[in-house]
Amino acid sequence: MKRIIVAITGASGAIYGIRTLELLRAAGVESHLVVSPSGTRTIAEETDRTLDEVKALATEVHGFKDIGASIASGSFRVDGMLVAPCSVKTLSAIAHCAADELVARAADVQLKERRRVVLLFRETPLHAGHIAIMERATMNGAIVMPPVPAFYHRPATIDDIVTQTVGRALDLFDIDTRAVRRWNGRGTDPAG
Repeated sequence: MKRIIVAITGASGAIYGIRTLELLRAAGVESHLVVSPSGTRTIAEETDRTLDEVKALATEVHGFKDIGASIASGSFRVDGMLVAPCSVKTLSAIAHCAADELVARAADVQLKERRRVVLLFRETPLHAGHIAIMERATMNGAIVMPPVPAFYHRPATIDDIVTQTVGRALDLFDIDTRAVRRWNGRGTDPAG
């Protein structure tokens, strides 16, 4: 059984983390959720979901400051970690191995164990400091994947864009949610 860590941090785009949890649940993938304090606020500001509703989508929820949680250890086997959305603060902590809270600690553990870490970095425009920390995170082994919308699948709704982006991020963990509309050389196949 697949097991993924999902972190929701304080950048705009909390729906990416929520949709991730929904798709993982539908695919039968075990999910371990961490929400930063700023992520909690973003969920409240940007969605109609309560924090308890979001937490209920996860298999297990861990406290933001709980650096003794299972996911803070390399001996706890998971397939990787998705930070969706990833704030500048979180990206910087991951890039610089500043693991004083669980999101950064869990990401650091995944990287040291050579497991996949995907960061849906949600910031624009970028200055040189952002580019430098994206480079450093990439050099540490993370994949920086800004949630740039694709249009070849002809999305009709924001939900179509979010689902396609999250599905492509989960592809990086070899999790096929059957939600991605894939290019076949002549256009896109229906989702799945």
